[in-house]
Amino acid sequence: MPQPPRSAPPARSVRQSALADLADVPATSRWVRSGTTRLHVLDYGGDGPALVVLPGITSPAVTMDFVARELTDLVRPLVVDVRGRGLSDGSGDGLEGDGGGRGYGLEVYAEDTEAVIEGLGVARPLLFGHSMGARIAAVVAARGRVPLGGSVLADPPLSGPGRGPYPTPLAAFLGQLAEAERGTDADEVARSWPRWPRREQELRARWLSSCDRRAITATHRGFETEDFFDWWPGVAGPTALLYGAQSPVVTAAGAAEARAALPSATVTAVPDAGHMIFWDNPPAALDALRAALRPMLA
Repeated sequence: MPQPPRSAPPARSVRQSALADLADVPATSRWVRSGTTRLHVLDYGGDGPALVVLPGITSPAVTMDFVARELTDLVRPLVVDVRGRGLSDGSGDGLEGDGGGRGYGLEVYAEDTEAVIEGLGVARPLLFGHSMGARIAAVVAARGRVPLGGSVLADPPLSGPGRGPYPTPLAAFLGQLAEAERGTDADEVARSWPRWPRREQELRARWLSSCDRRAITATHRGFETEDFFDWWPGVAGPTALLYGAQSPVVTAAGAAEARAALPSATVTAVPDAGHMIFWDNPPAALDALRAALRPMLA
């Protein structure tokens, strides 16, 4: 008996109200190609060394504005819409059943980051990534294909083969995405993220629908099939790892394992914060990030 055709997932969307947010961001949109994929970057300008910022699994570039704008006295932040998020293209081959999400695998994301660095012509940038972005930063630094001035990794998922599941199930991400696709607001976002500043709840409500559910699904699968510790010991140059003191993603035991695997890295707990350290405790997280960046800039 023939099977009914599977319905296509809802298309990504960026509403006019979301695009209007860019008028309040003190950055210029820039575009880079990684192969045939067009990547969008928010460039905050300035004369400081470039800091390439790589957000998390469901965080378009604009949602990191509250972090980037606090760093412009030190660096020139370049916040990337990782492929499949925000205004960047998605992967043509990042489909279900592709044998592990090659279209949204760590090395693909690393190649995109290298393309941003080369395409914007920045010399020896620093890298800063949160969550998924921290994993990407580790791979870029370990590959060594572009010269870097250092890297800061904030609460990278340490899950992987034989390490247990990622603490947040995929269904939770897809449920929040479904809310965004049908239209959500800051009050609904606050039910999942009650500690966040109101502006960040509003930005998530407007921008989450720009995330491709195939990118989220493949990346989440990668949290459990791609081992962070395959790359972490090979990370070159000055490196710092920040983690939330109450994070279920980087526990105290995970931080100790990371410290032992790469003794040259500094490892710092951010107090009163879970995995979303910059949203949970912005002042302490920003202080920790600035403290990690200063010796790299020196």
